[in-house]
Amino acid sequence: MSTVVALIDGEHYPPVVRSALAALSSEFDVVTAAFVGGTEKVDAGQDDVYGVPVVRGASAAEALIAAIERYQPHAVVDLSDEPVLSADDRFRLASIALAHGVEYRGADFVFMPPRAKLDLRTPALAIIGTGKRVGKTAVSAHVARELKGRGVDVAVVAMGRGGPVAPELIRGDEVELTTADLLALARQGKHAASDNYEDAMMSRVTTVGCRRCGGGLAGETFFSNVAEGARLADTLGKDLVILEGSGAAIPPVAADATLLVVGAGQGPRYVEGYFGPFRLARADGVVIAGAEEPVATPAEVDELVTAIRSVRPDVPVVRTVFRPRPLQPIEGARVFFASTAPPALLDHLARHLEASCGCTVVATSSNLSNRAALRDEVAAAAGVVDVFVTELKAAAVDVVAALGDELGVPTILADNVPEPVGGDGFDGLVCSLHELARARGAKGGG
Repeated sequence: MSTVVALIDGEHYPPVVRSALAALSSEFDVVTAAFVGGTEKVDAGQDDVYGVPVVRGASAAEALIAAIERYQPHAVVDLSDEPVLSADDRFRLASIALAHGVEYRGADFVFMPPRAKLDLRTPALAIIGTGKRVGKTAVSAHVARELKGRGVDVAVVAMGRGGPVAPELIRGDEVELTTADLLALARQGKHAASDNYEDAMMSRVTTVGCRRCGGGLAGETFFSNVAEGARLADTLGKDLVILEGSGAAIPPVAADATLLVVGAGQGPRYVEGYFGPFRLARADGVVIAGAEEPVATPAEVDELVTAIRSVRPDVPVVRTVFRPRPLQPIEGARVFFASTAPPALLDHLARHLEASCGCTVVATSSNLSNRAALRDEVAAAAGVVDVFVTELKAAAVDVVAALGDELGVPTILADNVPEPVGGDGFDGLVCSLHELARARGAKGGG
């Protein structure tokens, strides 16, 4: 019989709670009850009326942590309700339970912690995010590139919504992919802007591309072939496997260290609310991506840092911005630049390209994820530009590069390079996470 911790409150009359606990005991072994607050229908010190040991704390969170650590249950069953626990409170408590590997159950919901389907022999670093378009792949590519430059032999396992049927091995450290190669893949019906291609091209490391479908609130996927892909990566004799998440989904493979990427424009709710605290609990480092106006004001970034610190005061936090870096020279060229960046940021990125590459940006697009609008913009620019420059995202290959090929305008792909701001040391964090993964991997996991 599964053991459970029950959450109880003082808004329910004790005999009612006792009856509920007795009913719960027909299905589970109720080892204790954690008291989460409320005084209307119970006096302090009435714990003996419940029929099970009661754990109290200075807060509901402290009571739950103490109960879980003391009794090591399989699940937490929430017998509380408004007004003692709000929806936000429940997500915070559920985050605590899931971070301990414990299910969290209520009257009409069940939250289950994402389960690792595989433990690797190779040390593993997971890079996960709080959502789509927060910059995970750019961060992952930078981490791989930085570690490769320090002599670390890396393989990246990337999972995406457009990944291959079977895990696809690309020896990016041996073969240099070109835009023409990606066009050929697109014409075969493949999603040629998948993250594994981006990692291979931008960092020149070995990648394994995987697919996934569906994502739960806590990061579990409905379907994926990531475990199969990670198993392949584990046979390559690498020093480190980087497990790259997809959206807010977490790779179903045990990681020895974890880097969490948070979009600066998402705001504090993504780390304080829902399952943000759960993702923070897994993190050994945090990158705040896009930490500049108009994505987020300095005050908003500071507020986000404060929110992270309120949940995890000990975790290192690095603020970054992204800057495009074309893979080929574009000096003197008239450029059409396509990006997934917010429209208000495009002019700033265009000026950066002009200053750093000696080009002239005559047209821009933020419609890489809107194929119809993108086609119109590419066609309109064809007569006035010398080159299309695009991030390797969304429709970069099957629209921008494909139309460019038809129109006789070359397409050059651009890396999205994360640059630290405010004196934060990103590369130092990368190295410390690698050392942490290696140390934990040598001991059998984190």
